[in-house]
Amino acid sequence: MQSTFSDARGLFLKGVEHFEAGEPQAALERFQASLQLLPGRVSTLTNLAAAQIALHQPAAALESLEQALATAPDDTDAWWHRGIALTDLQRFDEALAAFDRVLVLQPGRPEAWLRHGQALQQLDRPQDALRSYDKALTIDTSMAPAWTQRGNILKDLGRCVEAAQAYRKALAAGGDAQMLGYFLAAVEPPSDPRDVPAIAPAPYVQDLFDNYAQSFDTHLVEVLHYQAHTVLVAQLAQLQRARFKRALDLGCGTGLCGPLLRPLAEILEGVDLSQQMLEQARTLQVYAHLVQADLVQYLRTTDQRYDLVLAADVFIYIGDLAPLFGAVAQTLDPQGLFCFSIETPDGTGEFELKASLRYGQSEAYVRRLAAQNGFELLTLLRAHIRQEKQQDIAGLYVVLRKCPVALG
Repeated sequence: MQSTFSDARGLFLKGVEHFEAGEPQAALERFQASLQLLPGRVSTLTNLAAAQIALHQPAAALESLEQALATAPDDTDAWWHRGIALTDLQRFDEALAAFDRVLVLQPGRPEAWLRHGQALQQLDRPQDALRSYDKALTIDTSMAPAWTQRGNILKDLGRCVEAAQAYRKALAAGGDAQMLGYFLAAVEPPSDPRDVPAIAPAPYVQDLFDNYAQSFDTHLVEVLHYQAHTVLVAQLAQLQRARFKRALDLGCGTGLCGPLLRPLAEILEGVDLSQQMLEQARTLQVYAHLVQADLVQYLRTTDQRYDLVLAADVFIYIGDLAPLFGAVAQTLDPQGLFCFSIETPDGTGEFELKASLRYGQSEAYVRRLAAQNGFELLTLLRAHIRQEKQQDIAGLYVVLRKCPVALG
């Protein structure tokens, strides 16, 4: 018996070593081997759940935690990991209850108040979430994530001065400088337009859409009344040309444009930064090829040539469109079409970052870039893109054609 316990303990400790070294699969295997020798041990089950969460197996983690909590109903770490697993499964009501339980057991745990606030945000309870973040910051004023989330809520509430203050606190606490600089520019526009961030940080866009993938289509179309995909494809159909040989859905997301584009193209491909969005798009079975990549980098490095590049509601995360226009021009065949939507800016600049964390570009800016990159304007339509707080968001729908190179 002593030998069995010693062997199980050795496997457990080895698993902890692997987990702390960033090797969750090796850790999982050691914890499972330990449990075979010593079933039902709470600490091993809880650490196994942590490894399963790290391996994106939240449902399996919940099973491990149910066993642990059946034996130790007041185990704080088990409740903590249960809250995280439920968050990953987007079961936010249950996640909130788990973090409530953690805070009953350990009310002075600031990271639990942070998670509590995040669950409340997901449940659309911003004022309650603010109180949770304030609790976390009362305990630990150096929590950059709590300051950042606090700023995000204040931004959404239109309290931009307070939001800027929170973002500065997050910066002072060591928060992500690129991300926070982007947030700050949205709530406190720089005096010099040249200081506006040229593009949204890639981790922000990727995390946003990885977490949004499951509910993206329903929320965008049914709640925000988004119409860019249908309007853009309708513009193409009205041009009454032959089917495109090879079309690229740039920033394809979950593939909203895919079923509409597919009848117009012999081959349809898609590229997006979010792997979770691409997984959703893949289920439609309308794309011949899907690639996870930065859009400009893909256009600059691909060997493919297209006679259609379409970008529906993509440029809201790209302020400076000059690199992208150049890359599209490089990739398009002569007479190929470049079709896209933009939000229009509130001010007079060529492009601006709005408090919504979305970019707007002006018609004059689009026309200038088109001329500089060898495009002619075919159609330009003014219509709303979506709604926000029940107000239409103004936009432009543009179709450009790549001019053939004149022979000298």
